[in-house]
Amino acid sequence: MPARPIDLHAHTSVSDGTETPSQLVRAAAEAGLGTIAITDHDSTAGWQEAFTAAEGTGLTIIPGMELSTNYGPASVHMLAYLFDPLNAEIVTETARIRDGRLHRAERIVERIAADYDLTWDDVIAESSDGTTLGRPHIADALVRKGHVPNRSAAFESILHWRGSYYEKYYAPSPLEGVRMIVAAGGVPVLAHPATYGKYRPMTDSVIRKLADEGLFGLEIDHRDNTHDGKERLRVLASKLGLEITGASDYHGVGKPNLLGENTTTPDVLEKLIARGTGSAPFAG
Repeated sequence: MPARPIDLHAHTSVSDGTETPSQLVRAAAEAGLGTIAITDHDSTAGWQEAFTAAEGTGLTIIPGMELSTNYGPASVHMLAYLFDPLNAEIVTETARIRDGRLHRAERIVERIAADYDLTWDDVIAESSDGTTLGRPHIADALVRKGHVPNRSAAFESILHWRGSYYEKYYAPSPLEGVRMIVAAGGVPVLAHPATYGKYRPMTDSVIRKLADEGLFGLEIDHRDNTHDGKERLRVLASKLGLEITGASDYHGVGKPNLLGENTTTPDVLEKLIARGTGSAPFAG
């Protein structure tokens, strides 16, 4: 029997996905996946619910997170797998990031409200308790109010990073992120790195520094990466000894991405599990 697909990047309602951890697990099982990683933004709050939901399904859960980092004007996301969720630095830093996201979102809503019918209560209504609240929830509120047809349209117009409503939020640098993940026994992978060309490219020299600090791999097989970017990064990964991962970046109905549309090979998953020492996969 062929190995069942491995999808190492998916979000729940703990951050900006539209499905609870339990619903995501059911959707992954129904999609025929063998392994799914829970990678909510700057939060591990969905892990336990996902583990419980996976019992008896045959689905393996890789506990993870998508850590926010900033590189110049660009927001760079770092996937973190199998780290210790109780690591003091991780706990402190992610709480600071989430707090920064919340207050940044409040300021963005204040600016938008000067031109559109939108309130903070509208945005809160699009989130659930414990959610890492951010721009996707503002986008959902804009959709519900009829200002844009969908979340993607919101990010292409009102919430565009070049627009007058945009504001950055606090996050560590990618280098600090890699060091923090590794110190917590985790495995860092640079998320969809070939999309950054439209902001500021992560140059080969920067990625080399990340590799020197313990970067495990590059998420190359992702729908948002450009073709040329993928080719460049495959060559770079070979030079630096980095692994190549693939994933859907599933958000439920929040994005068109489908579970299992891009996957990671079993041998890379084995290496990732062998590297991680902060937490363990959950075999359902």
